[in-house]
Amino acid sequence: MIHIEPELLKRVNSWLTPAFDGETQTYIKDLIATNPKELKESFYKDLEFGTGGMRGVMGIGTNRINKFTLGRNTQGISNYLHQSFPGEKIKVVIAFDCRHNSKTLAKVVADVFSANNIEVFLFEDLRPTPELSFALKHLNCHCGIVLTASHNPPEYNGYKVYWQDGGQLVPPQDAEIIDTINNLDYAEIKFKANEDLIQYIGKEVDDVFIDASIKNGTFDTSAEAKDNLEIVFTSLHGTSITIFPETLERAGYKNVHIVEEQREPNGDFPTVKSPNPEEPEALKMALELAEKTNADIVIGTDPDADRLGVAVRDLDGKMIILNGNQTMVLMTDFLLKQWKKNNKLKGNEFVATTIVSTPMVAALAKSYATDCKIVLTGFKWIAKLIKDYSNLDFIGGGEESFGYMVGDFVRDKDANTSSLLAIEIAAQAKANGSSLYKELIKLYVAHGLYKEHLISITKKGIEGAQEIKQMMIDARENPLTTVNGSKVVKIEDYQLSITKDLNSGAETSIDVPKSNVLIYYTEDGSKIALRPSGTEPKIKFYISVNTPLEHAAAYTTKQKELASKIEAIIKDLKLN
Repeated sequence: MIHIEPELLKRVNSWLTPAFDGETQTYIKDLIATNPKELKESFYKDLEFGTGGMRGVMGIGTNRINKFTLGRNTQGISNYLHQSFPGEKIKVVIAFDCRHNSKTLAKVVADVFSANNIEVFLFEDLRPTPELSFALKHLNCHCGIVLTASHNPPEYNGYKVYWQDGGQLVPPQDAEIIDTINNLDYAEIKFKANEDLIQYIGKEVDDVFIDASIKNGTFDTSAEAKDNLEIVFTSLHGTSITIFPETLERAGYKNVHIVEEQREPNGDFPTVKSPNPEEPEALKMALELAEKTNADIVIGTDPDADRLGVAVRDLDGKMIILNGNQTMVLMTDFLLKQWKKNNKLKGNEFVATTIVSTPMVAALAKSYATDCKIVLTGFKWIAKLIKDYSNLDFIGGGEESFGYMVGDFVRDKDANTSSLLAIEIAAQAKANGSSLYKELIKLYVAHGLYKEHLISITKKGIEGAQEIKQMMIDARENPLTTVNGSKVVKIEDYQLSITKDLNSGAETSIDVPKSNVLIYYTEDGSKIALRPSGTEPKIKFYISVNTPLEHAAAYTTKQKELASKIEAIIKDLKLN
């Protein structure tokens, strides 16, 4: 007889009730008899909302993505919407990506909303996540849902919730909604749809979204400059194929070479190990096509088209992938330059970035006398800034993980508009006898050379989650005093909301929501941040180093020096 812990057995038995269909119950009984490890993984906890909503492996159980866990979420949100907007005709919009079961699960979500007398706009087929954020405001909805697991492996799916402003859930709504969901019994879910309340949408929203992307992402680039730029694009089997080629065509770019082998949406992502533009392997086919076509720029987007990878030619003409910090720096400077050129910088504008991203963004903003606001990881916090500082104009913002947001018409990272912006910068640079890469080096000369590196350590399952938790505990109980021979002078602990100056011993409070992040600053200007991922079973170490760059000719030498310094830090922290 297999022993099952009492608490786990209680959770499992709750799914062996009439609220669940016979197929589900049969599957669970089979797990009890044959696979206690999988049973425990499936039921030991409820899936939680992280920095990018709720993501998990698809399957049966409370710790899995399925019609019941998503139905319960949707029932809870339905109840909360009725409480929050009494007497109003409530409207929601739903989108989904290319993943297995996304379309089916999106209809389940639509059914539950409609069963709760909520009007639903459901995209007829897969669409990018940023279009969902846009559609929410465009259609005057109260809430939006997108079924996506971004760049996670094929066995994952997810559920992101957006509120009236077009941004993802933030305090206090997130905690209140989670409480509402947690207090629900699965038997309370209303699955029986009211089809009269479900309206399918598509091209009519695409058209206005593309128009808005072009309005926000183009800046007086000449037709000649556009004609002179060779572009390679890959959707990595994801949703951007539905929008981006048409965006480029309508923006006037004709020389676009699409990686045909990756054009078709496919939840198995058959041509890549991971559909993650952060991984060089994901853009391999695009880089090969770039060599065949002598392209100037490569653009690759993740499955739900909110993040972008950019590759350009270096000083030797070789295609290299820019990291998220470099792309963000180029975009932010270009936007600030455009605002300044058009006399739009009045002193009430701001740009935004996150605590684990490059400090160079703040240096850039300072040079334009513009405020740079720094928030926790996740674009929901940047969207919240726009709401909180509605008296200020938001120019743009991004984070190191290959995401950027241009203006406030979309309240989440948006690969459609930011990819167009990257292409605009490249076209104008080439027309001026420069290149994207040379423009980046110019910025390093003006503001200092910054180099970042990310180490991600994967720890799967129950044991992995415990290991990650213990690593953060150890880091707090035994804080670093030196890193690579340089003294630690400041520690920021976002879980305790405290900054400690190790020279003076003074402590000051951090005025942002609590988060499990620890950041070390050293005497020589290095910055090391560690945090568990909110969407994957990983702990991440972010390393940032910098040095002055007197002139462009010294770039290669200084770049190598910083690369060696990062290697030394990795070795010192025993991360290799």
